[in-house]
Order: sequence, then C-alpha cells, then structure tokens
Amino acid sequence: MPSKHQRRAARENVLALLYSCDIKEMDIIDAIENGAYPEEEFWLSQYAERIARGIAEKQSEIDTQLAVASENWALDRMPMIDRAILRLSAYEMLYVDEVPVSVAISEAVELARQYGSEDESSRFVNGVLGRIARGMDEEQLADERRDDERQAREEASEPACVAKPDQEVKA
Repeated sequence: MPSKHQRRAARENVLALLYSCDIKEMDIIDAIENGAYPEEEFWLSQYAERIARGIAEKQSEIDTQLAVASENWALDRMPMIDRAILRLSAYEMLYVDEVPVSVAISEAVELARQYGSEDESSRFVNGVLGRIARGMDEEQLADERRDDERQAREEASEPACVAKPDQEVKA
C-alpha cells in the first residue's frame, strides 16, 4: 500500500488527469493509454492509475451519487475542478476499502482548498461528500439489520433441542 505522501501525490495526479479530460472532453481510459497528460513529466503511479481507471469504470454510479448528494446543483453546472475532486473522492469513499471515508473527505477538502474554483469550494465539497458518507452509513445499518433479521429467522427455524444420537431427550 502506498504511503500517505504517495497517495496524496497520486490524488493530485488523478485530479489533473480528470480535469484535463473534462476540459478536452476526452475519455479517461484513452488519456491513460495514449499518454495524453496535462504535463510532459506527468505520470501515474500504480495507485493513481487504479483510481483513474476505477473512476472511468464507475463514473455513472459516482455521478448518480453526486447528483443526489449535491442538492440543487446539476453536475454539468459545477466548476470542472470541483466536479473532478468530487469524483475522485467519491470513488475512494465508495470503492477503495483501504482508505477510510473520513480520510477521503479530508483529502478532498484539502484539494478543494488548494485547487478549488472558489473560496467556498472546500465547504461545498465537504457538504456533498458528507451527505454521501451519511448515505453509506444508512446503507451499512440497513445491511446489518437485514443480516440480523436473517440470522434470527435461521435461529427460529432450528429445532430448540437437539439430542445426540445416543442420548435421551429430557423434557
């Protein structure tokens, strides 16, 4: 697993790639495979490429989550850099198990402070990702409730007393 510093650099490179692809209306995978990066010395680490490819693969699902969580903001009306930060961080939150949700949000807020389009970018990014995180918590709780209910049904369907073959059952 890459170090904290390596992941931060990877996020910045993925952000540059996403932003560049958005401006040029270029497919993320094409940009990766054809080396169409924003700078000559730009390169993607293994982690960065994994994230970029994952975003490309899951972009529809990510954009759905962002549209729901961004309340009154259409994705196409968001500043490109903010949208790129949100896609990057939402992907990490939803699909990268080794990155805690709180870390993904914190890193996104820092990226928004550093590269965001407006003074309010970091607050906007924090709010949208916070709503996604709350939705994830609700889904996890619902999954746990379903598991508990399933386990309770299974336990209820098991015989209350099971005797070993050579034992008598006492009432």
